[in-house]
This record gives sequence, structure tokens and C-alpha cells, in this order.
Amino acid sequence: MPSRRRQRLLLLATVVLLLGGSVAMALTALRDNVVFFISPSEVAAGTFDPDQRFRLGGLVAQGSVERGDGAQVRFILTDRAQSVPVVYTGLLPDLFREGQGIVAHGTVDAGGTFVADEVLAKHDEEYMPPEVAEALKRSGHWEAGDTVASGSRADEAQKADR
Repeated sequence: MPSRRRQRLLLLATVVLLLGGSVAMALTALRDNVVFFISPSEVAAGTFDPDQRFRLGGLVAQGSVERGDGAQVRFILTDRAQSVPVVYTGLLPDLFREGQGIVAHGTVDAGGTFVADEVLAKHDEEYMPPEVAEALKRSGHWEAGDTVASGSRADEAQKADR
């Protein structure tokens, strides 16, 4: 008959194996659903996996929006340091316009154009997606009057400073 200590070790090893297996299965299931945020500067630097879908955020460059055939729209997305051409086919959000911070979901094609399958725009005059604000800050192009999404830490800090 195994000793009591041996039984506890066997039970502990079983629990560790079950937990490890559960974590491994959860991470494997999430791997394909994780979408990373990348700025235009990171796209220009090539620090992304071209086969992976990601979110590209920045400002729609002034004078860059071109309407194509049907519902196709081409525009330039910039973080004021680098720019990336974007093509999107579909209905744009009502609040989409030049100079506005947006986040687009999609992939980069062989020509370096970001092919978006979803475009998200702001919801009020002062909105800036937090990821876009961080990218602008990293590129050194953040303006003092720019604000971020309501409820974010940066927004709360700005409100506290007022």
C-alpha cells in the first residue's frame, strides 16, 4: 500500500497535468483569434507577419480618400511619421472622414497595400482610439489637444489634469 505522502504527490502531479493540458488547449484555441494592433511606422519597418491578420490604426491623410468602382474606397492611413495605402470594399462608417483616427482590420498584400475587411471610426469629436494615440505618441506626433477614447487611462489622466 502506497504511503500517504506518495498518494499526495500522485494527486498533485495529476492536478498539475490536468491544469497544464487545459491551459495549453485554451492558448491553442485563442491563437487564431488574437489580432494585434500595428501602426503605419511598424508596417513600414516590416515588423509584422505578412500572413497574419492585424489591426492597423492611424489618421486618414488629408486629400487621400478616393472612391472607386462600387463600394471600393482607397485612402492613406498615417501616424504622421509613415503612411500606408489602404483599400476597403464596403460601407464606411458615417463618421469616417479625412483627418480622423480609425482602426482597420485586415492584411497587407504583396504590393504593400493594406486590404481592410473592416473599418472602425470614432464616435465623437474628441475620440481617438487608444492604440492610435499610443502609436502617435511613440512616433512623436502626439498633439496636446488630442484625446483618447472615453474611459481609458489616458483619458482619465487628461480629465484629472483639467
